Amino acid sequence: MSTIHFHYKTTLMPEQFIAALTDFGPGRTKLFGNSADEYLQVHQLGASEADVTEGSGGIWERLHYDWSDSDCVVMKTTDSNVWGGWSGHTYRFTRLPDGTTALDAVVIREGKNIKGRVLGFVLRTVGKRVLEKAFASSIKAIEARNGVAKKECVCSAKYSS
Repeated sequence: MSTIHFHYKTTLMPEQFIAALTDFGPGRTKLFGNSADEYLQVHQLGASEADVTEGSGGIWERLHYDWSDSDCVVMKTTDSNVWGGWSGHTYRFTRLPDGTTALDAVVIREGKNIKGRVLGFVLRTVGKRVLEKAFASSIKAIEARNGVAKKECVCSAKYSS
């Protein structure tokens, strides 16, 4: 099992990030590169939760999104062609006194088959840098979408298994 932590300081407000994260319309891939439009299927959408299948490059997962807590979004993998067990994503937001937001993300990947275990190994090695870059690109795209001026960019990642 791979667990990757990201920490990012942004001028986005939590509501802006959550609005982008829960916008399941066309063009989602412009914000989240690993969510290609051809994989996107919304099974259920409520006021603070959703059941969505998304993915790209031959990898897909069905996620249960819960954003009922305005300071946290939890995305639990309920089905996937490679991920199982405890897989998912958690985003936590902390409003800082200087008007910025600290965004802490945790991505957990537990392979449910050979392909998933190999991908998990790749994430533990060279893949974490790729995910870190994709995460930073998503933040920048959401900032641009919201017309938010970037004051400071602090992104770091750490891995644990």
